[in-house]
Amino acid sequence: MSKTNGAKSVVTEFQFYAPKEKQSFGQFFYNSNDGTYMGRTPKSWGQLLTFYAIFYIVLAGLFAICMRTLLGTLDDREPKWQLERSLIGTNPGMGFRPLSDDTARGSLIQFDITKNEEKQYWINLMDEFMKDYKDTVPSNKTTCSFSERKDVCSVNIEQLGNCSPSHSYGYNNSKPCVFLKLNKIYNWLPEYYDNPAELPEDMPQQLKEHIAKVPANERQQVWVTCDGLNALDKEKFGSVQYYPSQGFPSYYYPFTNQEGYLSPLIAVQFEKLPLDQMIAIECRAWAKNIEYVGSARDRQGSVTFQLYLDTKA
Repeated sequence: MSKTNGAKSVVTEFQFYAPKEKQSFGQFFYNSNDGTYMGRTPKSWGQLLTFYAIFYIVLAGLFAICMRTLLGTLDDREPKWQLERSLIGTNPGMGFRPLSDDTARGSLIQFDITKNEEKQYWINLMDEFMKDYKDTVPSNKTTCSFSERKDVCSVNIEQLGNCSPSHSYGYNNSKPCVFLKLNKIYNWLPEYYDNPAELPEDMPQQLKEHIAKVPANERQQVWVTCDGLNALDKEKFGSVQYYPSQGFPSYYYPFTNQEGYLSPLIAVQFEKLPLDQMIAIECRAWAKNIEYVGSARDRQGSVTFQLYLDTKA
C-alpha cells in the first residue's frame, strides 16, 4: 500500500503472522529443535521447581510456627477465656429431656395413654439419655452431701422416686416425668437464695415456703419451679413433684472439667395433667446470678415445653 504526500511516496507494508506450526503430543513433551520439555528448558524447569519448593517450605514453616504459638496458649483441661470473658458468659441455660429426635415435634411431648407403643417411644428416649447415669461409677466419683463434698459427685438415679427408670419415668401411669438440667459453664459458681428473709418478690409462694422448711445447711441450691406458661395453662397445671429435691445442690459446683462429671438432674413429675388438652409449661432456675428473661425470642434462665396426653383414637 502507498500513500502520496506531495511529490514523495511512502510504501507501508502490513505484516501477517504465519499460523503456528502444529505439534504432536510427542513434540510438545520434547522438542528436539530447541531442546525444551513441555515448553521449557531443563534449566528453566529447575529454577521453577526450586522456587516453588522453597516457597512452600517457608509457607509450611510459618504455618507450623503460628499453630505452635496458638496451641501453646491453650490448655487441654480448661478454656482460655472463662465466665465474663467467654462467649458463653455466666448465665447458664436450662435444658430438658425427653426431647424427640423428630424435629417436627419441636418441644412437644405427646402420647396416647391407651397405646403402649407411644408411651414406649418416650421411655426409650429417656433410657438413651440416662445411659451415662446408669454406667458403672468411676473410682473418683462418690455420693456427696452438703457436709461432705468430693471432686466428682455421683448422681444417684435411685433417688428419683417415681421418675426412676424402674418406674418407666411415670409414662406408663399417665404421670410423665421431665428431667431438667443446667448447662455446664466452666468454673461457674451459683449465688444461692439461702436466706428466707431475702427472697425476690416474684418468687412463687410455694418455693418461698419450701426454702423456709429446708434445713439451713441445705439451702445452698439452685432452686427450680415449674408452672403453666400462660394464665390458661396455669389453671390447668395441676400438681407436681420434684425428685430428688427442688434444687441443684451446691456440691456439684463448680464444673472444672473433672473426669466422669455428670450434670445433676431434677425430675419433675406432672401428676394431674388434663387429658386431650395441650398445656405449655415453663420451668425456671432461681439463683442470684441467673438472669431471667421470659420473652420467647430471647429466653434466659428458663425452659419451655408442651405436654399433651391424648385419649382419642
